[in-house]
Order: sequence, then C-alpha cells, then structure tokens
Amino acid sequence: MRKVGCFGLVFGLAAIVALFLIVQGWGGAGPAQRTLTVQVPEGASLAAAAVELEKAGAIRSASRFRLYARVFGSGDPIKVGEYRIPPHLSQADILKLLQGGKTLQRLVVVPEGYPSVMVHDALMKADGLTGQVAVPAEGSVLPDSYAFQRGDTRASVVARMQGAMRKYLAAAWAKRKPGIAVTTPEQAIILAAIVEKETGKPSERRTVAAVYGNRLKLHMPLQADPTVIYPITKGRPLGRRILRSELQAKNGYNTYAEAGLPVGPIANPGRASIDAVLDPAPTQALYFVADGTGGHVFADTLEQHNANVRKWYAIRRSRGEM
Repeated sequence: MRKVGCFGLVFGLAAIVALFLIVQGWGGAGPAQRTLTVQVPEGASLAAAAVELEKAGAIRSASRFRLYARVFGSGDPIKVGEYRIPPHLSQADILKLLQGGKTLQRLVVVPEGYPSVMVHDALMKADGLTGQVAVPAEGSVLPDSYAFQRGDTRASVVARMQGAMRKYLAAAWAKRKPGIAVTTPEQAIILAAIVEKETGKPSERRTVAAVYGNRLKLHMPLQADPTVIYPITKGRPLGRRILRSELQAKNGYNTYAEAGLPVGPIANPGRASIDAVLDPAPTQALYFVADGTGGHVFADTLEQHNANVRKWYAIRRSRGEM
C-alpha cells in the first residue's frame, strides 16, 4: 500500500510539473530575441500561420502552438495582415495579436502642398509596395497618411489617394460660398494649390485665397512666385532665386506673364487650402508681402503695399540678406 501511495504521489507531482510546464510554455516568454515581422497571407489557417511564426522564430513549435491554441485559446479566427512580434512575446499573446488584427501599420505620407513628382518618389520608396505606377495627375491626390499592407500595389494606393480627393472636393464644393472667384471644382484645385504654396500659416489661408480671388475678379495677374517655378522643376525646390527671364516666360503657368489661373495645379493642396478658396476671408486686399516673422502683411492699395515692401526690404537688409 505504501508503494502504491508513493507511486500516486510521484504521478501527481509529475502531472503538476507537466501542467506547469504547459502553462509556462503557453503564457511564458517566447523565444524571439528581437522584434520580428510575420505575414499572415489571405486565406491562411491557424496551422499555416503557425508555420510562419516558427520560421520567423516567434514560437518554438508550430504543432505545439496549434495544440495549445485549441486547448487554451478563445477559438476566434485569426486575421490577415502583417504583424510585428515584440521580443519574448508569449504564445498566448501572439494568438491574441493575430485574432485582434492589430497589423503592422505601413504608411505613405503625403504632406500638404506636395507636388505629384514627390508623391511618386514616396510611393516608389515605400517598402512593401509592389508594381510600377505613373506620376499621378497634379492636384489629383489628397494629402494625408495612407496605410497599406506588404504586397499592396502602388497603383491601388494611388487610387485611394485620388478617390479621397474626389470625395473631399465634391463635399467641399457643395458647401462653397456664393460669389467666389472660381466657377468649377477644377479651378478650385488650381487656386488652392497656389494658396498652399504661398503660405504655411493656417490663420492666413483664407486671406491669401481672398487676395487671389479679388485679383481674378479684377482680371489682374496673380503674380504668384510658385507658378513661375513649377514649369522649371515640376514642383521640386528651385534652390535659387527666380531669373528675370523666367518671370517673363509664357508657358501657361506663369502668373506674372499672363492674367488668370494657370492651366493646371502646381501641387496637391490640402483640405484647409481647398476650404479657404471656397470660403475666402471677407477682405478687399489685393496685395501681400512677407512680414519677417513667417507670415505676411496685407494691403488694399498699391501705395500701402509699396510701404509694406519697403519695410520687408529693411528687415532683409538688417539680416544681411540684401
């Protein structure tokens, strides 16, 4: 009887140890020594995902992971996507991660005022995107951050960028104020791109839009420097001062040489600049010049403007810029 009792005690202790090891194997620290990236492809089962996890080194055994998942897991389906596995993440937490669908966020960021050639640069450099794509039409992309998953095509991301612009422009155009200078959504994008490039100060956008709108109504040249630069660089930085010959060039974009809007956008304007064009500030201003603080000072008359220009030149001379 004593031997039976001893065997029972040993068996019980062994069972406890085995259970402890199983629980530790499921909930304890995993083998990953560094952050890993694992892709769960479309249509993948838990078994297929487990194989990928083992290959990456996130778990020790795919078969053991499947067994533990059936015993201890919730039974919820795993979700497709690319996952970032932190170092030593437990098998239990890995399963929760895959079931929760918290996939790795890959982004293509398009800042406000980005020209399309630079949008194209960003797309081509984005790690994880596939395929070739042409430079998008200028002004057709809505600046924003666009998430994608490894294996997505560049063309599909461009389609989302352009779809976002169409949707936003349609909604904004429907709410436009009466009496504005532009008569079509296409003209709104052209003018919004100029506003975007002329000021980075949010509080000024509606006033800058009003100045250009007032000039359009009076058939005055817009005289916007970015429209001179665009035909030269396609929106990339010029890196030098504008030449007199460039100010005189007639190319459809130069708003010094010709009155009216350019033949097309010079950048991809953001939401705020589009809104500013469709709801400009109530002002009669026709001129503006830098004020030395990163903003501009506005004027209704040429006399006022010339005085403001003299002040700006004095500031530049005091800085040694002239």
